[in-house]
Amino acid sequence: MRKKKLAGIFMSLMVAAGVMAGCNSSSTGGEEDKGGTIKIGANLELSGGVASYGQSIKEGIDLALEEINKEGIDGKKLKLVPFDNKSEAPESINGATKLISQDKVVAIIGAATSGNTKAQIEIAQSNSVPLLTPTGTADDVTVKDGKLNDFVFRTCFIDPFQGTVAANFASKDLKAKTAAVFIDSASDYSKGLAASFKELFEKKGGKIVIQEAYVAKDTDFHAQLTNIKGKNPDFIFVPGYYEEVGLIVKQARELGIDVPMMGADGWDSPKLIELAGKDALNNTYITNHYSSGDSDKKVQDFVKAFKAKYKDKSPDAFNALGYDSAYFIADAIKRAGSGDSKKIQKALAETDGLELVTGKMKLDKNHNPIKSAVILEYKNGEQTFKTKVSPE
Repeated sequence: MRKKKLAGIFMSLMVAAGVMAGCNSSSTGGEEDKGGTIKIGANLELSGGVASYGQSIKEGIDLALEEINKEGIDGKKLKLVPFDNKSEAPESINGATKLISQDKVVAIIGAATSGNTKAQIEIAQSNSVPLLTPTGTADDVTVKDGKLNDFVFRTCFIDPFQGTVAANFASKDLKAKTAAVFIDSASDYSKGLAASFKELFEKKGGKIVIQEAYVAKDTDFHAQLTNIKGKNPDFIFVPGYYEEVGLIVKQARELGIDVPMMGADGWDSPKLIELAGKDALNNTYITNHYSSGDSDKKVQDFVKAFKAKYKDKSPDAFNALGYDSAYFIADAIKRAGSGDSKKIQKALAETDGLELVTGKMKLDKNHNPIKSAVILEYKNGEQTFKTKVSPE
C-alpha cells in the first residue's frame, strides 16, 4: 500500500510538472468560450476524510451561481466545473492540472483545507490562474517565506486571528487562568492555531499547563485526556478537525472532564454532533466565520434562500464561505470586464468593501480578508450565536 501511495504521488507530481513546463511560457489562464459561458473550477473535498467541508462549500457555490446566472455578467453565464480531490493532496494537484489544462477554467475555488490548497499553488502561479480558497486558513497559503503568492486568495480570515479570538474569549469571557492545548501534530492548521492561542493567552497572564498531541485518524484519546485531566486546567483548546474532535469531546466527557472546550472552524460539521453526542458538546465553543443566528439582513436573506433550495437545511459556515467565494469571483469578473485570468487576478487584489454574507470584504497586502469573526456555543447539539468579534 505504501509503494502504491508513493507511486501515485510521484505520478501526480510528474503530471503537474509537465503542465507547469508546458504552460509556463505562454499561458494566460482560461477565457470565456464562444458559447457565452465563463468556466470556474471547483477543486474540492467531495469524498474522503473531510468530505463534509467540500460538499458544504459546493452547496454554497451552486446556490450563488443560480442567483448570479439569473442576470449573468455582461451577457455571460458562469459555469462550474467540479473536481473531487478526495481529501488528498496528490488528487488536489491532479485537479488543478485538469481544470487548467483541459477544462480551461478562468479561476479555481478550493480547496477546503489549507494542505490541499497549498498543493495547487505552484500550478496556479505558473499558469497565472487565480486560486481562491474559501476556508484554507493557514497563514502561509498566500505568503511563503515572505513572498506573496500573487494569484492566491482566500475568502476566510487566517489561523492567527482565530487563535487570538479564542485566547481573548477564554481569558476575558470564561475567566480561565490555566489551559490545556490538544493538537493534531501533523496538521499545519492545528499547530498554527495553537501557536497564536498560546502566545496571547500567556500574554494575558494565563498559563498553559500541558500540551498533548494526536495525529489524524486516531480514534482513542484516553491516554492524552487522562494526562490533561491530571493537570486540572480551567479550559481546553482543541484546534482540530471534526472527525477527531468529535471523539475527543465524547471521551473527555466520559472521563469526567467537564471544563469548557473550544476549537475553531474545523469543528464546524453536522458530523461533529453525531460523533460527540449532544450532551457532550454542551459547554463547548468555536470561532467561526459566520452564524445563521446573526440578525444581519444579508445573513438572513442568505439563510432563507439556502433553506428554500436545500429543503430547510440550515446553512453552516462552509456553505456561507462557498457562497461568498462564488460572489467574490463573480464581482472580480464583472469589474475586470473580462474572462481573462490575469485581469480577474488584478480585480480580486483590488477588492475593497464588497458586501458578503460573512462580512464586508477588504483584502490586506497579503490577500487576506479583514473582517469580523463570530463565537458560537453548542447548546443541546445546536450552534447558538454568542458574539461577534471585530478584527480591530
